[in-house]
Amino acid sequence: MNTAEFQQYVKDWSELKGFDKSTIEQRMLYLMTEVGELAKEVLSVSFHPDAERKENLGYEMYDVVWNIFDLANKLGIDLEQAFKAKMDINDKRTWK
Repeated sequence: MNTAEFQQYVKDWSELKGFDKSTIEQRMLYLMTEVGELAKEVLSVSFHPDAERKENLGYEMYDVVWNIFDLANKLGIDLEQAFKAKMDINDKRTWK
């Protein structure tokens, strides 16, 4: 699944489950909650790097990405275009 397909999947699933009714502020807070859960899983894996914890870490990463895509949908941002544009900027950029 590519970026555009995933963004459409998030839009469709959000509408199906009624998540499309949340505001951008609410979605941002959901995103921050998921980032906190991701941080907790990273900490857990750092102490006990077993397969189950790594699997949970992947699930939390998915939740963060899903919320970013849902926020982009609410704001009318095409992430595939945004990613391409930012990659072009970064290709020409230098870091010191």
